[in-house]
Amino acid sequence: MRIFIDADACPKPIKEILYRAAIRTQTELILVANQYLKIPVSPLIRVIKVSSGFDEADKRIVDEVNAGDLVITADIPLAAFVIEKGGIALNPRGRLYTPDTIKQQLAVRNLMEQLRDNGQISGGPAGFNKLDCQALANQLDKLLAKK
Repeated sequence: MRIFIDADACPKPIKEILYRAAIRTQTELILVANQYLKIPVSPLIRVIKVSSGFDEADKRIVDEVNAGDLVITADIPLAAFVIEKGGIALNPRGRLYTPDTIKQQLAVRNLMEQLRDNGQISGGPAGFNKLDCQALANQLDKLLAKK
């Protein structure tokens, strides 16, 4: 198992949890981003820098991920592609995307996008907090224990 992070939008506290987990469990951690990222010095942790075009990081993750790899992303379409390839997708808030739930999550995402585009709703998800970090850490521990 390798861990990929859709790193451009991933909150810093989540990255920190993932750095520690990668080192503790000796798991390769790959951050994919379109900008420079400061990471810990470790042979287990690396960055793949992609161009700044739309969805370039997502495309690279889909190209690189193998069955059994874990991807940390809040991007539901990316999560769907990962699951289709046999990977595991986990939201930075600790929510596991599954083959059983991903279609419904895509439908809700698309509906919300339409409502925002039409001005019927505004805003996005609630702010990131410590409970989100704990939920991610708990789910990550479960997944890495199966490794």
